[in-house]
Amino acid sequence: MDNRYFNVLGHATGRLLLQREGYKLDMERLIQHASNNGCYFEINSSPNRLDLSDEHAKLAKDAGVQIAVNTDAHSIKELDFIEWGLNQARRAWLEAGDVLNTLSLPQLKRALRR
Repeated sequence: MDNRYFNVLGHATGRLLLQREGYKLDMERLIQHASNNGCYFEINSSPNRLDLSDEHAKLAKDAGVQIAVNTDAHSIKELDFIEWGLNQARRAWLEAGDVLNTLSLPQLKRALRR
């Protein structure tokens, strides 16, 4: 997050549901660091990941850190995974203004400029 070319932290905890626990991280510290550096987090919509958890996404929202909802699609069929990510965002009480994907292209370019 200290590198000016870094924007979005994806696969934040590395978890694989029912296969591998997420890394033990100080998420509050990471979220604060993202906030201080103008960085963002990803909700990975893959039903095998759903990483960030809804709890961590809510913490990010509360800290003013926006979230990108990403399908992590490895094929066209997996684009439908977006629904899982949107449900994760809803469980975290995210609103349109909390989600990078809702920005217009000019707004997104500004948001990603560091």
